[in-house]
Amino acid sequence: MSDRELDRQLVERAQRGDKHAFELLVSKYQRKLLRLLSRFIRDAGEVEDVAQEAFIKAYRALPTFRGDSAFYTWLYRIGINTAKSHPVATGRRAPTLTAYDAEEAELFDDGEQLRDINTPESILMSKEIAATVNSAMDCLPEELRAAISLREIEGLSYEEIAAIMNCPIGTVRSRIFRAREVIAEKLRPILDKRKELRW
Repeated sequence: MSDRELDRQLVERAQRGDKHAFELLVSKYQRKLLRLLSRFIRDAGEVEDVAQEAFIKAYRALPTFRGDSAFYTWLYRIGINTAKSHPVATGRRAPTLTAYDAEEAELFDDGEQLRDINTPESILMSKEIAATVNSAMDCLPEELRAAISLREIEGLSYEEIAAIMNCPIGTVRSRIFRAREVIAEKLRPILDKRKELRW
């Protein structure tokens, strides 16, 4: 049974009044929703409040859920809309995941340098790249930041992002492209400096 089918069964049970079924959905998606919301709200306590509010809204709206989209797509849309309307949503935090797995080092052109990621140079470079990406993400308009976060951090497909953001797939592709362009432009001086240091 696929995840979507399992979710559909849990939703149907919850719609018939089975509170345990909804609790299972909350358990399944709570961490993912918290991670998504943390891209929009800086304070961890506020993130939890918004997530809780989103789950409450989802529970109340459950009778109207028809299953046209996956449950988590519907839930993420509720979460993003709740975050947008939350008064503390003005503080933003971008992802800080920049460390490379040593096994993945073989896939990179600079694999030799990545194998030992604990060198002072690589640690400094990772921090500089993370700070630059964070800064670039903070400067992005909300719709670009949401699209790139859903794609690169949550790993969602273009179709899922289009459903969450309630826009055409072409718009999603355009927003992700524009967000990547902004981030790449900010990273270019750092990466150029790194190339110069290697010679």
